[in-house]
Amino acid sequence: MQNLYKSVAFLDKKCYEHYYLPEDILMEHAAEGINRFIRKSFQKDSKVLIVAGPGNNGGDGVALARLLYGDFEVSLVMPYGAKSKMCKIQLDRFFAVGGELSNSIKKEYDIVIDAIFGSGLSKPLKDDAVLLIEKLNLLKAYKIAVDIPSGIDEDGKPLPIAFKADITFTMGALKSALYMDLAKDFVGKVKVVDLGVSRELYEEPSNVKLLDEEDLKPPYREKSSSHKGNYGHLAVIAGEKEGAAILAALSALNFGAGLVTVVTNEKINVPFELMHSNSLPKTSNAIAVGMGLGQEYSDEDFNSLVMDNNLPLVIDADLFKSEKIKELLKKSKIVLTPHPKEFASMLYILNIAQVSPKEIQQNRLYFVQQFCKKYPEVVLLLKGANPIIAKNEEIFINPHGSNALSKGGSGDILTGLIGALLAQGYEPLSAAIQGSLAHAIASKKVEKANYALTPVDLIEAVGCL
Repeated sequence: MQNLYKSVAFLDKKCYEHYYLPEDILMEHAAEGINRFIRKSFQKDSKVLIVAGPGNNGGDGVALARLLYGDFEVSLVMPYGAKSKMCKIQLDRFFAVGGELSNSIKKEYDIVIDAIFGSGLSKPLKDDAVLLIEKLNLLKAYKIAVDIPSGIDEDGKPLPIAFKADITFTMGALKSALYMDLAKDFVGKVKVVDLGVSRELYEEPSNVKLLDEEDLKPPYREKSSSHKGNYGHLAVIAGEKEGAAILAALSALNFGAGLVTVVTNEKINVPFELMHSNSLPKTSNAIAVGMGLGQEYSDEDFNSLVMDNNLPLVIDADLFKSEKIKELLKKSKIVLTPHPKEFASMLYILNIAQVSPKEIQQNRLYFVQQFCKKYPEVVLLLKGANPIIAKNEEIFINPHGSNALSKGGSGDILTGLIGALLAQGYEPLSAAIQGSLAHAIASKKVEKANYALTPVDLIEAVGCL
């Protein structure tokens, strides 16, 4: 688990004031981190294009140009000149070693480095900047972004486009913008460059965390003497589209639940390993509801199944469009798993915000925080390319998902995974984190083309974590 920050300016300030590391030294370390990577990964005399902006992000790029100069064929382009004090100093140093500015961008380079705009971008790019970034994106070369791909703002959205990097070297610590959904196609791999002190000394505690694959702790069974009752009983409420509930139930069974019952109004065929009931089993330890629910139940029946008990609950899909969500949120031990459209609907019903799914995606952290302020005891998992899991002021981002999950049934499986853990006694926040990690990591273990992953593949992969 790693810290995430919206801005690291206060951490840089700590370096200046506490560690006696001036801006110049931080910039030199920033450039040296990328310099080491390039020298390790590419042959000398490789053709390197560095496009540097007028501020300190550009200064990092100019310092890197000086470090590479002499061993690599360096072309430094500065379309906006040098304006910040440090950028001007770095340009003088580049000239002092014999470097010269290039006036044009050619078609053939081995490496293209974007140091145009840093993480402080707050206004849409002007037309000339858009054209420049589009031109860089068309170049056939290995692409490196300095700190953050130019065009991405501090909320993680392109304004309106961004440099498309193969790797982003971010300075000092990880920025939350790098892990927003709209940034995922631009950042590539992300590597932190130390700025003169270790990250442990540079960083301060943050309530926003990035989940690592190592944070996954599957519900392995440690006791040899046990029985099915030791591992919980999940009730999955089926509705008009019972297939969604069956997928959730199968995934729950494959993620450690001792018993799983599909609850319906009428008799349906379920896989032989699942149980079936027309009422909530008395031994239930948790409930999963919402997937394909539709208008299957009267208010009286719904209350009997879901409302008239204090069991842990994972809620998905149709209930986010229902006024019932207001009453459900009064219960304890709840996990919500909406996608952006469902989240927008729920925010409207709860009088938190009237926004579109597009607006949600443009500022995911903000709207998650707004929900958590009003419902601090509820666990929210906002689905997306990088799901966000939150409770009160604690926020976790899962960057390990893949586009293979963009298929019907994937969300039902996630609900089942979380439900399985709730039934096994996990606290809601832990269940949501572990279920999300298992869901994401399993998707990458299936040896199929990314368009071919099926719900059955995913359920089987979960069982092999």
